[in-house]
Amino acid sequence: MSDLLKFNLLQAEKAIKNKEFTSVELTNAYFKAIDDTYSLGAYLETVKEKSLDMALKSDKNIADGVARPLEGLPIGVKDMFCTDGIKTTASSKILDNFYPTYESTVTQKLWDDGAVMLGKLSCDEFAMGSSNETAAKGNVKNPWLLDKQVSPGGSSGGSASAVASRSALAATGTDTGGSIRQPAAFCGITGLKPTYGRCSRWGIVAFSSSLDQAGPLTRTVGDSALMLNSMAGYDKKDSTSADLKMPDLIDCLDKGVKGKKIGIPKEYTQDGISNDIVKFFETSINWLKDAGAEIVPVSLPHTKYALPVYYIIAPAEASSNLARYDGVRFGVRKEGQSLDEMYELTRGNGFGEEVKRRIMIGTYVLSSGYYDAYYLKAQKVRRLIKQDFDNVFEKVDFLLTPSTPTTAFSLGEKQDPLTMYLNDIFTVPASLAGLPGISLPVGLDKSGLPIGMQLIARAFDEPGLISTAQVIENYAEFNFIADGAAK
Repeated sequence: MSDLLKFNLLQAEKAIKNKEFTSVELTNAYFKAIDDTYSLGAYLETVKEKSLDMALKSDKNIADGVARPLEGLPIGVKDMFCTDGIKTTASSKILDNFYPTYESTVTQKLWDDGAVMLGKLSCDEFAMGSSNETAAKGNVKNPWLLDKQVSPGGSSGGSASAVASRSALAATGTDTGGSIRQPAAFCGITGLKPTYGRCSRWGIVAFSSSLDQAGPLTRTVGDSALMLNSMAGYDKKDSTSADLKMPDLIDCLDKGVKGKKIGIPKEYTQDGISNDIVKFFETSINWLKDAGAEIVPVSLPHTKYALPVYYIIAPAEASSNLARYDGVRFGVRKEGQSLDEMYELTRGNGFGEEVKRRIMIGTYVLSSGYYDAYYLKAQKVRRLIKQDFDNVFEKVDFLLTPSTPTTAFSLGEKQDPLTMYLNDIFTVPASLAGLPGISLPVGLDKSGLPIGMQLIARAFDEPGLISTAQVIENYAEFNFIADGAAK
């Protein structure tokens, strides 16, 4: 049964449709893997009965010759996506009794295309964190170097850990400032953040509405293409959804980069980056050269302001979005002697420390007397950051950067909030500009932990991003298996 875990998403899709094994067999293999990797803490909920019903339907569709694009493929869902009748908590105590009566647009599209749901995956509380240590039910472990207890990254740490440990064939994630790309880099898998508006946000628990974007976490670039084909698309229920047709990303694989210009931003080679990452960054540049790309030094001068801008805008939007969790309409309620006391007790007990911190920061920067000084100024600088990218993309086709300044750190190591926020230094700028980015593994550092490289493209150029990422993937030949993976 464990042999079925060796297939990636594209391979499994072909094998199931060729009737080499059934969806029920594959789904059962993944539930065995979930049991075998239980200590990682990746799953909050599993839905085996529902999964097997979905798998049986898929097997019937295949037998009847009406297979859909993701027919019978078992995937995990980050707990930020509302799932009809299945507990959705955003890894927070305040939503511990929330069972949505509707399905998010992205997950509905996946089920409509035949995917099988394994369960809900842990994340940082309300997607606020870079280590998956803010989850109400405890941290998730990275399947690499289990004896060292390293972080899987965040906020999509459960999704990344599940894919890397082979307890999910693929998984959904959300990326606000790097929450798909950073955990993908830490766990040695591929993480794709699409252009803002490419995937619907409807039915995803909101953190920062102008930044949140759904995307896939997978083993390979091709797998990400297959997943995003199903996840993306216009949704009239989401006012920020882009009404643009995307070509079949599978057709964009194997197109190469000959004649393409790859920008290398000087601001992304700062002090503090580990030597191993610098070495693989230079190696990745040489791979692209060898494949026929032209390497062009570029500058994004406002990059240094990206983190402070992000940590004003994102908390401000979080402060507004999380105001709905007051114990009145839904979620957990703590009774008090007055309405105000009920609010205080509900939110005080329901929210974790990081969420409280960001709500307080957001409320402060939106308050009278500080709105112009902080929030409005941050929005103006955000515009300058986007202009930097617009100017650079007049000269080059893609940008190559490291995904993170370091490889995965030990759980509990980076408790200082400011130090933790620096994990997103390479991913936040593209998020502020709404651009697509992908992180893919290129090797291991001296400790045996994965190293990720990031590619950034123009808005809505996921096809070019996929084809360029695959070139690096082909050179890297990264096929190492984490020691904590289900074998």
